[in-house]
This record gives sequence, C-alpha cells and structure tokens, in this order.
Amino acid sequence: MLKDFCSKVGVKVLELCAAGGRLSLLCTATLKQVPRVDPLESVRQMSLLGADSLPIVLWTILFTGMVFSVQTAKEFVRFGASSSVGGIVAIAMGRELVPVLVGVVVAGRIGAAIAAEIGTMKVTEQIDALRVMATDPIRFLVAPRFVAACCMLPILIIFGNAVGNVGGYLVAHYYAGISTFSYVDSIRIFAEVFDIVGGMIKGIFFGGIIAVVGCYEGLHAKTGAEGVGIATTKAVVLSIILIFIANYFLSVVLFV
Repeated sequence: MLKDFCSKVGVKVLELCAAGGRLSLLCTATLKQVPRVDPLESVRQMSLLGADSLPIVLWTILFTGMVFSVQTAKEFVRFGASSSVGGIVAIAMGRELVPVLVGVVVAGRIGAAIAAEIGTMKVTEQIDALRVMATDPIRFLVAPRFVAACCMLPILIIFGNAVGNVGGYLVAHYYAGISTFSYVDSIRIFAEVFDIVGGMIKGIFFGGIIAVVGCYEGLHAKTGAEGVGIATTKAVVLSIILIFIANYFLSVVLFV
C-alpha cells in the first residue's frame, strides 16, 4: 500500500513538473512573439480584456476601500490617530489590495474567457487549421492577449486606486467624522508615488500570468464541452494561485 501511495505521489509530482515546464515554454515563446504582434488585434483585445472589465473592477474596489476604512477609521480615532487614516488606506490600497483584487477579478472574468475561447478553438480543430495555413497560434492568439493584459491591468489599477480611496474617504468622513483636510493631508504625508507605481508594476506581472495561464489551459483543453469547462476552471484557479504567489515575491522586491 505504501508503495502504491508513493507511486501515485511520484506520478502527480512528475505531472506537475511537466505542466510547469510547458507553461514556462509557452511564456518564453510568447515573449519572443511580442515584437511581431499585430497592433490592431492587441487594441481589440485591450477593449475586450480591459475596458469591459472596468465596471466590475470599480464596484469591487469601491466597496473594498469602504470596508477597509470601516475596519480602521473607528479604531484609529479611538486611539487618537485619526490623522493617519487616509495615509494608511492609500498605502494599503496602492501596494496590496487594489493590485491583488484587480488581478483576482480580471482572472475570474478574463482568464475564464480566454481559456474557453481558445479551448473551443482547439476542440473544433481551428488551431490545427491555423498551423496548416502556416500561422503560428502563439503569435496569432496568445501574444495579442498577453500584450493587452499586461497593458490594461496597470490602467485598471490606477482607476481602482482612485475609486478605492474615494470610498475610504466617504466612510472615514461620514462614519468616523474625520475631516476632509485631515484625510487628504495624511495621504500627502504618508503615501508616496511609488506606492501606486509599485502596484502598477505588480499589475503588469499579474496580467501576464492571467493571459499565459488562460491560453495554456485553452491550448491543452481536452476534447468535448466537458474538456473546455475543465480548462476554464483550471485557468481561473491556477491564475489566482500564481497571482498570490507572485504578489509575495513582488512585495518583497518592491517594498521591503
């Protein structure tokens, strides 16, 4: 029984290593195709992947900023540190909350869409048809989505920071009684430009993760509708896991 258990664990480890290798090769091949990507297709993907995601991102970040302010404002006021609320909210939103939540929201919406679209193309043999016509699927399908995601995530993070801080201000002002001057002045004193820029840098990596993982799962989807559904689920789950892992290492590099 122990031998069978070790054998199963070994098989899973080898499968995981093989999948990681294939994902790394796809990422490398995508980066090589970026200079040759079609600009018009990239712009079209930017609209689909970025602009259409803006409403759900703004609503998510607005209420996240409000919740975070609710949890901090009253306690800071109780300990006489009300002049620090705005800066704390701005730093937390800029460095961690906004980039991660934007990545998670976009992974749920866009990662699933990419995997489903490319997975459907695979099971209907459209990708094989591209190869027959001497068209590289990575250049035609993966690279434009990679460029679009890497460009649009930082832009979504800018909007998210603005809306999140507005939500935090509304709660701090009307719920905790913190004045507008005190809130804004604390942002000016404590927050730095790099708090926002660092979050945008994270967004570039998160966008790349979402695009590459979604395309990878779509390209390796199994035949049939069930295979496409499985690929879609795996794309979302793996993207979110990798976003949290990458967020730790990026936070250490950028802010420590």
